[in-house]
Amino acid sequence: MAFKRRRRSYWSWDDYPEHSSPLPADGIKAQTRAGQNFGKTWWGGKWIVALERLVNPGRLQRGRSYARRGQVLNIDFSGSRIDSRVQGSRRDPYEVSIEIKSIDDKRWSKVVDVMASQAIFAAKLLAGEMPQDIEDAFGSARVSLFPERAADLLTECSCPDYANPCKHISAVYYLLGERFDSDPFLLFQLRGRSKDQIIAELRARRGGVEGFDQQAGPEKEQALFEGAEADPDYDAGPSLEESVDRFWEMGTDTESMQFTITRPPVDAAPVKRLGQPPFWKSERDFISDMESLYRAISEAAIKTALEE
Repeated sequence: MAFKRRRRSYWSWDDYPEHSSPLPADGIKAQTRAGQNFGKTWWGGKWIVALERLVNPGRLQRGRSYARRGQVLNIDFSGSRIDSRVQGSRRDPYEVSIEIKSIDDKRWSKVVDVMASQAIFAAKLLAGEMPQDIEDAFGSARVSLFPERAADLLTECSCPDYANPCKHISAVYYLLGERFDSDPFLLFQLRGRSKDQIIAELRARRGGVEGFDQQAGPEKEQALFEGAEADPDYDAGPSLEESVDRFWEMGTDTESMQFTITRPPVDAAPVKRLGQPPFWKSERDFISDMESLYRAISEAAIKTALEE
């Protein structure tokens, strides 16, 4: 694993790794409790699996303890770089940086081409989900979304422990897994493409029109993501004001209408797009709860339709 550190021309006691307990800190505490696995989504879990394959288990174990105790004071994203401060046994927190090797533009273009070729990719990403087979899109460009080699990661910590990664870096690794759970686009960002860039590229490919309106409303945006084409000759019919007296009347062709009720490709898509509301104070996961409710509504609707 690539590693760089400021070098000194002399040796001091500060060069010995810390062995005492860390000072108490009120930083970012992991939501994952002892005995639970980090990474509640498949992509968050895949991040953890990738790291556990590359990193010494002992370091990771101590890093998990730091993550759960709130020793990581901050996690700041800047492109493909992460900067953090981690409280150790010394008064001043240690400075940690993690950088993931970016994917070049040519390969990213191939990845987006594959993602745009399947509407479900775009729909799920827009709803804040990582499609299960997203790795196929990266495989087509002969790259991986997740770190595969030690050279994919460049890490640095100001602590005196020369092992790489140290427990401070490992603690940040685990908390990153939780961040990825809630925002899969961060994984793309660390590989060289921001959320806005990916959405814009998917719009351009899915829309099939040059000069696509970047200010289009959510209805048009969603229609394009689902592969719908705008029809310039479409007649929306009379306005509501013109037909309010006949609003509740059945049309002449309603008997020939047919409907198919199926589960949506993404449960609770509107909620996932908006995110957790500020009024939600419960410790329960709002998005997860709403996803379960939407799924139950879909299943009840299908059951009712089959009974008719």
